[in-house]
Amino acid sequence: MDIILKYFNKLSDTQKQQFASLGPLYEEWNSKINVISRKDIENLYQNHILHSLAIAKFINLKDGSKILDLGTGGGFPGIPLAIFYPNIQFLLVDSIGKKLTVINEVATAIGLTNVKTHHGRVEEIKRQQFDFIVTRAVATMDKLVPWTRNLIATKHINPLPNGLIALKGMANIKEEIKSAGRGIYTDITPISQYFSEEFFQEKCVVYAQY
Repeated sequence: MDIILKYFNKLSDTQKQQFASLGPLYEEWNSKINVISRKDIENLYQNHILHSLAIAKFINLKDGSKILDLGTGGGFPGIPLAIFYPNIQFLLVDSIGKKLTVINEVATAIGLTNVKTHHGRVEEIKRQQFDFIVTRAVATMDKLVPWTRNLIATKHINPLPNGLIALKGMANIKEEIKSAGRGIYTDITPISQYFSEEFFQEKCVVYAQY
């Protein structure tokens, strides 16, 4: 928990309690349903929660925004962002139902009311649009762009135009972006600009507008 407070020192008491509760909750659920690698659960706060919050450093999302977390897995980056942004609605999407079971139980346990889940593929979502699609280590850009193009709202309320925000590794990211095709504006921001830990040295936030 200290590593969260190191970079986010203006959290409310409710947010502090919610973040503090994630550790024991994920340890308990991970022993039943493996949503985080067993060897990595001890690094939950750095490798998963703080990593997710790099998006909150990259952009200050406005209240009332709608965010879709594509391939959320165990709830990352969606759950940490939902705690950080209590007045923003999040839809967490994954094709593996048991992972969503964990997310729903964790959200209920800490009193998150701004999280919904969808069991299935993102391509199945119809008649909904979002300010941003967020994702972490799910697919390459050439897949993410066509999957999400029709889900991005045309009305903009945030500091950046609506689009995709992906947590990625630095290796080969420029080549990966090229493979997504022309007509896409992208920005690559090293996470080491925000967090000093070695874990983040080769990680980045990729923003794409299309």
